[in-house]
Amino acid sequence: MPIVAFGINHKTAPVDIREKVAFSQERMDEALKDLVACPAVNEAAILSTCNRTEIYCGLEQFNDEQLISWLANFHSLEADQIRGYTYMHRDDTAVQHLFRVASGLDSLVLGEPQILGQIKDTFAKANECGTTARLLSRLFQHTFNVAKQVRTDTAIGSSPVSVAFAAVSLAKQIFSHFESHTAMVIGAGETIELVARHLKENGLGRIIVANRTVERAHTIAQEFDGYAIALEEIPAHLAEADIIISSTASPLPILGKGAVESAIKARKRKPMLMIDIAVPRDIEGQVGELEDVYLYTVDDLQEIIQEGLKSRQEAAQQAEEIIEVQVTHFMGWLRSLSSVSIIREFRESAMTIQQNELEKATAKLQNGSDAEQVLKQLAHSLTNKLIHAPTSQIRQATHDGNQELLSAACTLFELNNPK
Repeated sequence: MPIVAFGINHKTAPVDIREKVAFSQERMDEALKDLVACPAVNEAAILSTCNRTEIYCGLEQFNDEQLISWLANFHSLEADQIRGYTYMHRDDTAVQHLFRVASGLDSLVLGEPQILGQIKDTFAKANECGTTARLLSRLFQHTFNVAKQVRTDTAIGSSPVSVAFAAVSLAKQIFSHFESHTAMVIGAGETIELVARHLKENGLGRIIVANRTVERAHTIAQEFDGYAIALEEIPAHLAEADIIISSTASPLPILGKGAVESAIKARKRKPMLMIDIAVPRDIEGQVGELEDVYLYTVDDLQEIIQEGLKSRQEAAQQAEEIIEVQVTHFMGWLRSLSSVSIIREFRESAMTIQQNELEKATAKLQNGSDAEQVLKQLAHSLTNKLIHAPTSQIRQATHDGNQELLSAACTLFELNNPK
């Protein structure tokens, strides 16, 4: 049964196309059940994120157009609207693709870890809907193990490659005992939310969220066990913060030299790290002239980001090697499935012969025949009948000059291959 990975992602389609084929959680059950209702689809799972929509399925027959048509129809589109943006992988390349996606090698940000959790949710949903069976269950479990090995054996996720990650990495270098420190994040956009997440994940003791709209600040603060303040309250709380990270859309600076100088005095000269990742800047440049203040801008973080990218690219090469080996292992398991029915039929045939010969031997013993003689006859007859078909085929292969079958027989029965 072919395994297929079919989809659209940030590399192949613009956001307006990706939006049209995204699956909401409310319709995911409906989509999965509708997909497996297609005649050739035996199993299916759907991964849908802001950057990709992908279908993983087991097909009786490989059919590009069937999946394109199904995806278009489900979203009330014409197939031509998406055909030029889709990709299709089959069997070992499909397995390789899923391993790479789960390991963060196919992400917008190389090595990002969130995608693995999204893939786990994808499998859980498909499993809950009853659209997975032996093939996809084994594939996804193997995928989780591969992604874990990549995270464990390489540095794919350890180096900063985003402004938010770089800012928090810099803070960790300066403040070793993160749990005993307080950070103030200024703003409430995606970057600041990501900064707050990284701070929390790294064990920071306390977070203050400052924003022009206090309700939005409350939303972020609540998620990360912090507390919210308005921008005008910053001077009253600035001295509490060891780390200040700011990213707003303000056209003018939010923090000036005077406010920071007052905070330093209140802190009794305890150092402050200030990271301004806003453009235009949120913190006046003169703040960097103050003693005990370490001010960094977004430009200062670029070197950290470039080093992180280089490190992750090197780790990605190691990850690709791991994935190559694991694809081979999975495809070996998949090929072994075709032998199951052959082995079952062979065993059933042998068991039938065994049962027939045992019944004959039992009858002879019950009629008073000599037990030793009965056992010899049983062994002789059982051996002859078990090897009859193979020896007949070997004789025929020798007669026909079929060296391939003869070689296979030697391998199968562990015999010396005569020259």
